[in-house]
Amino acid sequence: MSGMTELVHLAVAEGVATITLDSPHNKNALSQQLTGELLAHLESAGADEAVRVIVVRSALDVFCSGADLSEATSVGMGVGAQRMVDVQRAIVANPKPVVARVAGPVRAGGIGIVAAADISLATDTSSYALTEVRLGLAAATISLTVIPRLTDRAAALTFLTGNTFDGVEAAQLGLVTSAFPADELDENLDAVLASLLKAVPQGLRETKKLLNRELLADIDARGTDLAELSASLFASSAAQEAMLAFLNRKKK
Repeated sequence: MSGMTELVHLAVAEGVATITLDSPHNKNALSQQLTGELLAHLESAGADEAVRVIVVRSALDVFCSGADLSEATSVGMGVGAQRMVDVQRAIVANPKPVVARVAGPVRAGGIGIVAAADISLATDTSSYALTEVRLGLAAATISLTVIPRLTDRAAALTFLTGNTFDGVEAAQLGLVTSAFPADELDENLDAVLASLLKAVPQGLRETKKLLNRELLADIDARGTDLAELSASLFASSAAQEAMLAFLNRKKK
């Protein structure tokens, strides 16, 4: 990626690795470059003995706009769909607790990052929508982490309608851990980080393994098949037509 502007930044201070999504040109869409850098930083932070906790956040007023539809309609999603599985697995299997700091809109694939995190703290005005159905798609790869966070009824409502819901409802549904007024988010994030930093690393690592054992096994068992399903749906004529129409509306 020589000569390319970095889209994901990593900073380590006082035991906390902060991974910041910073791709303003596409509102942190999950391009191959962004997911590649995110995976690299998750691996680096997980292996760094100075890191006790990982925070994933956005530098923008949008947390993540979902799949990069421009990329999906040009080069396809063969790589992108598998990368989405890999990102979720990298968060779930990371030996360090991963905390998502969520502010602003989160759409489609970005919700997989929120769901995969061990703890997700959000503003009450953050917004979420599983918009795949409106583009002829299915939330296939992110179903691995999103469905386990929701009741069956909540999953059906959010996956089938594509309707938008806010941070308060996201907390009620179990998608995020807690939602706060925007001016209280960082105070509450600091309090959670302080608690996590009191723990012995071995205790955090082994406890996280216990909590995520079944989730990780399911990702490993079904991740490839769901990535292939997602890629095939993105390549379908119905989805290509819907995505191009959506991109054309955005240009107007």
